[in-house]
Amino acid sequence: MEVLILDRGTNKTSNLSKGGLFTALGVIFVYLSSIVPVNKLYLLGIASSIIPLSVVTTNIKNTLIVYFATSVICLFVSGSKITVISYIIFFGLYGIIKYYIERIRKIYIEFILKLAFFNVVVLIIFYAYKAFFPGIISVNMPLYILIAGSEIVFLIYDYALSLFISYTNRYLHKKI
Repeated sequence: MEVLILDRGTNKTSNLSKGGLFTALGVIFVYLSSIVPVNKLYLLGIASSIIPLSVVTTNIKNTLIVYFATSVICLFVSGSKITVISYIIFFGLYGIIKYYIERIRKIYIEFILKLAFFNVVVLIIFYAYKAFFPGIISVNMPLYILIAGSEIVFLIYDYALSLFISYTNRYLHKKI
């Protein structure tokens, strides 16, 4: 009986320590994306991969704590609030949304829901930028090309994230 209790305590302790590590890594990558002049989206993409890693190695409750802790800490330490808001609204949140959407196990519904989430987030960010930073966004191409292009990039990002999750499940899950 005591072994089971000790095992549960170790699991909670393990999840807590992994959560702290994932939060620290998330903060580092979001912070780097706010100060490095190039590859901002790449660094945010790396930061976003920490959320699915947390889902795979701990649990969804711990992952939600990692997401919220990373978001709050980044709001205080990061100089670029635009980068942090991008993490909060899309990059950090998408790993959690992806987890719930992919539990449906119907590829067409998953595809539609993921694109719907992406388009809603893009609209929110677009109108927020327009409202708070007028004149910053100037589009020199037709809007439908911009939307189609961004959706293609999103699908590539989703596929890359799926490959990372698959790799984590196959090779890293037992080692972490």
